Amino acid sequence: MKRSSALRAALAVGLVLGGLTAPQAALAAPVPIRAADGAYVAQETVVGPRLVDLTIQSPALDTTANVRLLTPDGWEQRKRGDKWPVLYLLHGCCDSYLSWTRSTDVASIPELRSVLVVMPEAGAAGWYSDWWNGGRGDAPAWETFHLREVRQIIERGYGAGPKRAVAGLSMGGFGALSYAARNPGMFRAAASFSGVLHPLKDASYWLPFFGRTGLDPYDLWGDPVAQRRIWEAHDPYHLAKRLRHTALFVASGDGTAGGPFDPPGVTNSLEALIYQENVDTVERLREAGVSVETDFYGPGTHSWPYWQRELHRALPMLLDALKTGRGVAAHPVE
Repeated sequence: MKRSSALRAALAVGLVLGGLTAPQAALAAPVPIRAADGAYVAQETVVGPRLVDLTIQSPALDTTANVRLLTPDGWEQRKRGDKWPVLYLLHGCCDSYLSWTRSTDVASIPELRSVLVVMPEAGAAGWYSDWWNGGRGDAPAWETFHLREVRQIIERGYGAGPKRAVAGLSMGGFGALSYAARNPGMFRAAASFSGVLHPLKDASYWLPFFGRTGLDPYDLWGDPVAQRRIWEAHDPYHLAKRLRHTALFVASGDGTAGGPFDPPGVTNSLEALIYQENVDTVERLREAGVSVETDFYGPGTHSWPYWQRELHRALPMLLDALKTGRGVAAHPVE
């Protein structure tokens, strides 16, 4: 289904001429675009040049959630059947879908003007998972929301094609590698920046983070001993063999002082813990015969200036995979 190209163009021009000071413009959708399970776009809002926010009514979450799109050149004038390669950017713990455009220069990177960038809500601490909930398996189901509902909606109505890559920071770095491993064939490439790549190793540390949603932290994957199988089924370290056909980039600082974006003497214990998880996971990947590009850059904290830099460093690999098909997994996605 198409919306009015003229209306879209007029709104975008108005925002540009107004220097982004114009109020946000909501586009009414007479017939909402739906996913197979009934998820639909309740509202579409132009928030700036090339930026469109979708509010999706989600059965998987039993509520609404937002997705920000950074659209490619020509997207406003797209015709039925026009498709672009897709880069999913995943946010970290205690943040939101606004974070990538708020805290980085992603919207002004020239290489992304031919890519549809998708930045979905993932909850303050949703951990890119369908929550176990004591075996009930009800909401929130973030993996279903992202990889079924959001994917189907943007592919059916917003120009997303079948060539996909995914990248994320911290909790989102976990999400990028976990999603790629759990869904072979969906992503050609995956990148993690200071990602939580071996949560089972540090389960006692991560459990309190799981509870930042206000939910019982054991509802995510259960107890790390009693439900170890569920933890392993989401943990990139334990899913290493499933990433053999995915191009990978893994980056982390080591939490020590002396990083270029930190005041003198500042250290970071969280980045130090994550660094060791990253080293262990990369070793596991290579033992499994998985090729992975790394940037273990030494001193540095768990902060945005490093993640912006690593996005730029990962982009050649991500875009190469989208362009050439290098790293394509063997199984197609329905």
